[in-house]
Amino acid sequence: MTRFVPFLLALLVALLVALLVALPAVAEDLSAREIMQRVDDRDDGDRSVRDLEMLLIDKNGGERLRVLRSYSRDDGEDTHSILFFVSPADVEDTGFLTYDYDQAKDDDQWLYLPALRKTKRIASSDKSGAFMGSDFSYADMTKREVDRYDWTLMKETEVRGEPCWQIEGIPNTQEEIDETGYTKTIVFVRKDNYVTVRSLAWLEKGGRLKYMDVTKLELIDGIWVATEIRMTTKKGKRTQHKTVLRSNNVRFGEDLEDDFFSVRRLEKGL
Repeated sequence: MTRFVPFLLALLVALLVALLVALPAVAEDLSAREIMQRVDDRDDGDRSVRDLEMLLIDKNGGERLRVLRSYSRDDGEDTHSILFFVSPADVEDTGFLTYDYDQAKDDDQWLYLPALRKTKRIASSDKSGAFMGSDFSYADMTKREVDRYDWTLMKETEVRGEPCWQIEGIPNTQEEIDETGYTKTIVFVRKDNYVTVRSLAWLEKGGRLKYMDVTKLELIDGIWVATEIRMTTKKGKRTQHKTVLRSNNVRFGEDLEDDFFSVRRLEKGL
């Protein structure tokens, strides 16, 4: 019996090692479509509140800083979000409301402009436009439907020392191209948490590229949060504009009622 125990322990260790070795191989067998579905299904928190800093940098290095407050709440499989500009004075009280639908239908977005005392619904044809002068478009403010793209696994690589999948996404309808303004996207997805940490997007018009880079990623209350994102618009090798978006004081599980995410509240402001 005494000799049998070490043998049994050795056998268990060998089985455990074999299992650990096999796990990466299973992950590598995921298709590009399956990986992107896991990106879409990743837990991004609920009932969140955060402070935002949006730094706009022009081609000459000139900077403008905007301060915002953002709120988000899940409604079943859908996500409702609302944000308000706090400063500077020329954009203060501007509000933006989004209903990001999980179903295969267009998301709803509204922009409130206090100077005009008017709420504008963002049409699908306008979603490729720049959001408040930034390098983010209105389409960038919502998730893209996985099934609207044909995904191809290009290779395995690293971003900042972290193993990633490099995946190409091609819109499979002209409608998606018209709405986003992108004809092709390459994304870099971290293997350990399914977070997209970098992307390149080819714009249909103007011969431009957009580079998105998550320069700061933090684990907050068990949720991976991109707390600093840099979006750069380039034409050839020349940088046309940059936007740095920083998140601070990120909280989850806040008390946010359904009627908080409404056009009425959008027009009321903070």
